[in-house]
Amino acid sequence: MIPAEFAYHRAESLDDAIEALGRDPDAKLLAGGHSLIPALRLRIARPSVLVDVGRLEDLRYVRDDGDRIAIGALTRHAQLAADPVLGHGCAVVARAAALVGDPQVRHRGTIGGSVAHADPASDLPTVLLALDASLVARGPNGERTIPVSSFFIGPFTTALAAREVLTEIRIPKVDRGVYLKHTRRAQDWATVGVAAVVADGTTHVALASMGPTPVRARAVEDALANGAGAAEAAARAGEGTEPPSDVSGSGEYRAHLAQVYVRRALEQL
Repeated sequence: MIPAEFAYHRAESLDDAIEALGRDPDAKLLAGGHSLIPALRLRIARPSVLVDVGRLEDLRYVRDDGDRIAIGALTRHAQLAADPVLGHGCAVVARAAALVGDPQVRHRGTIGGSVAHADPASDLPTVLLALDASLVARGPNGERTIPVSSFFIGPFTTALAAREVLTEIRIPKVDRGVYLKHTRRAQDWATVGVAAVVADGTTHVALASMGPTPVRARAVEDALANGAGAAEAAARAGEGTEPPSDVSGSGEYRAHLAQVYVRRALEQL
């Protein structure tokens, strides 16, 4: 299909983007475009204005920031996959980025676009949830930091206000981390994805495609904290989740996959 008519504004700076968003309540940000453009073509999204932030190079970086790593929201997946700072300090993010889509998607898609799109089947939001990341947003009233646990509200819905722009993702350095996913086809969305990390001696587990947002597997974490092994803890992977049924599989199938992949992830930690 052909998208509905829209105006186009190329942002010259972050402030320019925020101002442009304020001029029209139906404006949408365009970064890499791999999530938004298909929605435009299907007319699921019908913005009156696209505000293109894709050329704001000052939002494209990976920086060692002491006990954490700061990632600019416009950093592309391919850059994340190859970045030495991530490879040394939080390799699970680099590994997950390498599994996103195909090479064309990874060379255009951005981590900020993926996070702000808030697809419950998305890879990097699930990893960030396991890492207890912090997300930095800037709007007309200044800058604020949002815990990732409060960021995802529902399918394709986040805590970002209408005129806010996601600018930075802050993640802790971790020694060990694993991201695994099951897909029906190569380069597909995760039927189920599992992120497991060890941070400060505690194991965190998050799941993709097991609810309306990425979800923490709290029952698994509690079992591990109480001394359970990988198999025993993984058996509780479906507790507190709402796996959907769709063309990729039934909710029951996803619940089974979650147990299988949580066990594999825990065994690889």
